[in-house]
Amino acid sequence: MQQELFNIVSVECSKLVTKTYSTSFSMAVKTLGPSIRNAIYSIYGFVRFADEIVDTFHDYDKEKLINDFEHDFYKGLEEGISLNPILNAFQLTVKKYNINDELIQAFLKSMKQDLHKVDYTSAEFNNYIYGSADVVGLMCLRVFVNGDEQRYEKLKMSAMRLGSAFQKVNFLRDLKDDVEMLNRSYFPGINILNLDNKAKSKIINEIEEDFKLAFEGIKKLPKEAKFGVYMAYVYYKCLLNKLKRTPSNEILGSRIRVSNPLKFGLLAKSFVTYKLNLL
Repeated sequence: MQQELFNIVSVECSKLVTKTYSTSFSMAVKTLGPSIRNAIYSIYGFVRFADEIVDTFHDYDKEKLINDFEHDFYKGLEEGISLNPILNAFQLTVKKYNINDELIQAFLKSMKQDLHKVDYTSAEFNNYIYGSADVVGLMCLRVFVNGDEQRYEKLKMSAMRLGSAFQKVNFLRDLKDDVEMLNRSYFPGINILNLDNKAKSKIINEIEEDFKLAFEGIKKLPKEAKFGVYMAYVYYKCLLNKLKRTPSNEILGSRIRVSNPLKFGLLAKSFVTYKLNLL
């Protein structure tokens, strides 16, 4: 009974992390079916904290922190409990939905790359995207299909493409911070400091192709997941359209955002589309 209470508190901590770090993602999770929300909160909490370690904690030994984070997770997974509530919530979700360890290892590998890697070749970029984004989409898909292996295999590629699209939009939006604060350049073969419209169009065309293929999978998701994932898709498409309209020289100068009133407008519009069965 007491551990049950601790597990509830653990999930609440992951929920708080989601709400604090991303209002847009939190809004999308709230539109998922109640039976799967907590699992998605727990996945977000885990990936968010790992990302924070490598991106933010500059006054600490980040390599030690991420290694400790990994060690503590596997210790909790083996023992069935972690006193770190974020790790505890995630290990519960991993077990409940049979999330493959290969996905977790690929994610942690990409996070560790951020400790040392400055720029990427095309192959390295694709591997990084797989580990930092595609596998997160696959973790969520495990929750969405709830044990339906046939459905998982059918939707696997579109889930990965959606994860890729989200991550590439984040990269394009965060160019300023990645270059100035973290000394990183993710897009291969592109001089970010001299980003021109041709290079920007190339990046955007790739993202739009990812979104196109991802949308086909969204339409086939279970009812509990469809609207929430569609909401996130609409938000990131809006963000991409804003980036598309922003001159390339201005992208490096500021971080493009979607205002809260516009977010609520997107939510309303998405809800109408969903309710009218237009997906």
